[in-house]
Amino acid sequence: MSLIEVTDLSVRFDELRAVDGVSFTLEPGAALGVVGESGSGKSTVAYALLGLHRETGAAVSGSVKVAGVDVLTADGAELRGLRGGKAAMVFQDPLSSLDPYYAIGDQIAEVYRVHHRVSRRAAGARAVEVLDRVGIPDAVRRVRSRPHEFSGGMRQRALIAMALACEPQVLIADEPTTALDVTVQAQILDLLHELRRETGMGLLLVTHDVGVAAESVDDILVMRHGRAVERGPVGSVLGAPKETYTQDLLAAVPRIDAEARSGADVRSGGPEAAEPVLDARDLRKVYGKGAKAFAAVDGVSVSVGPGETLGIVGESGSGKTTLGRMLVGLLTPDSGVVSGTTDVQMVFQDPASALNPRRSIGESIADPLRARGEKDEGAIRARVSELLVRVGLDPAHYDRYPHEFSGGQRQRVCIARALAPAPRLIVCDEPVSSLDVTTQAQVLSLLDELRRDLGLSLVFIAHDLAVVRQVSDRVAVMRRGRVVEEGTVADVYGDPQDPYTKRLLAAVPALDPSVAAERRSERRELTEAA
Repeated sequence: MSLIEVTDLSVRFDELRAVDGVSFTLEPGAALGVVGESGSGKSTVAYALLGLHRETGAAVSGSVKVAGVDVLTADGAELRGLRGGKAAMVFQDPLSSLDPYYAIGDQIAEVYRVHHRVSRRAAGARAVEVLDRVGIPDAVRRVRSRPHEFSGGMRQRALIAMALACEPQVLIADEPTTALDVTVQAQILDLLHELRRETGMGLLLVTHDVGVAAESVDDILVMRHGRAVERGPVGSVLGAPKETYTQDLLAAVPRIDAEARSGADVRSGGPEAAEPVLDARDLRKVYGKGAKAFAAVDGVSVSVGPGETLGIVGESGSGKTTLGRMLVGLLTPDSGVVSGTTDVQMVFQDPASALNPRRSIGESIADPLRARGEKDEGAIRARVSELLVRVGLDPAHYDRYPHEFSGGQRQRVCIARALAPAPRLIVCDEPVSSLDVTTQAQVLSLLDELRRDLGLSLVFIAHDLAVVRQVSDRVAVMRRGRVVEEGTVADVYGDPQDPYTKRLLAAVPALDPSVAAERRSERRELTEAA
C-alpha cells in the first residue's frame, strides 16, 4: 500500500484555485520532491496531506490518503493520531514553529507523550535520543536549551528531531533549508538522506530550489499555477525535461560550473588596473566588551573597480553583512578606512521590511531625491516614473503600496530607490535569497543590465555561491570576520586554495543526482578530515 495516495486534489480559497486536480503517490522508503515557483500551490498540497486546511475557509475536494488515513473524511481523533504519529511535518521557519518560552527537550517530549503513554522521564530520555540522532552535540545538556540559544541550523535539526520522536512513516518537509546558508543546508539534506536510508521512512520535500530536490529525492513533481505539469524520476526530469515550463525553470537555476562571465575590468592587481571606485583598508568591527567581545569583521581589505562586481560569500556569521554596512556608512568601523566615492546605496535582503508599508512605492523611491534637496514635485514624480520604467515596473503604479506587489516586484522597487540619487556603487546584501529561481534570475538580469547601462559598480553579498559566480567578476570568501581567499571568479571557483572555500563549493547542490551523490561523499570526507 502506498504511503501517500493523492487523487484529483483541488484546494480553493474563495475564487482562487490554489491546487487544481493534482494526483500522485509516494511509496514506503521513497522520496518525492514537489517543486515550482512561489504561488505554484506546492505548499498548499503539503498542508492538505495533514488536513491543515480544516477550519480555514478552504474548499478541498478529491481524495487524500496518508499512512492509511483518509485525511478529508477523518475525524479529529484520527487526524491527531496522524499528525506527528504516522506523518510529521518540518516547516520552513523553525523559530515560528518552536515555542520561545520552553526548552527544546520539553517540546519534543510533549509531542512524544501525546502519542505514547509514557512517563515524563521516558519522554525526556526520548528527546535526548532524537536530538543526538540528528547531530546536536552534547544532547544531554542542550536538551534544556531554548530556541534562541540554538543557531538556525540547529533549530532546524531540533524540528527534525521533534518530527522523528514518534518514528513516523512519512516526513513532509516544506522548504526546510530556505533560510540556511549553503553548508548548513548541505548538512540538513545529508541528514534527511541518512534518516531515510536508516529508517525506511518516506519523504515528501517541498522546495523552490531545483538543486535541493536533485540532492534529496528519487522522483520529482513540477507544479505551476496549481497544476502538475511534469512528473518522473529526478534524473530524467532534470536531465531531459519534456515540458517547456520545466525547461525554463531549469534554465533559470544559477550553476556552479558555469563559465565566468566577461564584462568589467577583472583586475589582477597590476599597474594597468583602474582606479578603484571604493577602497576599504583594514576594516575592523567589534561587538561586545571584555570576555564577550568578538570581531565581526577583523582586518578586511577590499576594493571595487569601475563597472565591476565584487562578490562576497561566506556562511551566516562570517561578517559579510557587517562589512557591507561599513562600506555604505551605515556602520562606523572601529579601525580602518573606507575611501573613494561617497555615492553609495544599499539594497537589502528582505524588500517587505525595507519598504514602509504606509507609504506608496512612488513616495519611497522619491525619499532619496527629497533628502538631497530636490523640491520640484513635478521633477520628482518624473524622475520616479523614469526609475520605475528602468526597473521594469509600470509608472502608473506610483500610488500603490508594497503589499500590492510580489516579492520580486518589491525588490525592483528597492533597486529603483537605490538608483534614485544616481550612485556610483550599490551594495546588494542577499538581494535574491528570498526569491524563487525564475524571479531571482529576473532580478539578477536587471542588476547586470543596470551595471552595464549605467556604469555602476556592485558589491554582491550572498551565501549562494552559484548566484555569486553568475554575477561577479571577482570574489572574496569570508570566514569568522576575515577574508580567507580572494581572486577572479575563474580562479577561486576553478582552483580554490583554502580548505574553507573547498567546503563551501562542495556544499553547493548539483542538478545531476549522480554528481550530488559524489558531492555528498566528498562532504563526508572533508568533514572527517577537518
